[in-house]
Amino acid sequence: MARVFSNVDLLLVPSLRDEMLVITNSTGHPSLTLRAGFVEVAEARSDWAPDPKNPLPSSPRRGRVPHGVTLIGKLFDEGTVASAGLALERSFDVAKQRPSGF
Repeated sequence: MARVFSNVDLLLVPSLRDEMLVITNSTGHPSLTLRAGFVEVAEARSDWAPDPKNPLPSSPRRGRVPHGVTLIGKLFDEGTVASAGLALERSFDVAKQRPSGF
């Protein structure tokens, strides 16, 4: 990770992917996950490899679900991650959106 961060200030990665969770949990690099928008889905989603014996459930109705991104920063540099996260949150303009009924 020191080699990666010698060239960049932070990483923008898909949220809650196992590869990045292993890295941040093992190294202590700060991370911030934030809502970036919404996607329409008709079935449950998973980042894990599908198991043919236990397929994910599907639904005849499509649902609008939040979609997020994760920022990962240099060790002991939470400020850069927080600043970038605030800027992205303002730019995405989805933080105040709520599902109906909430």
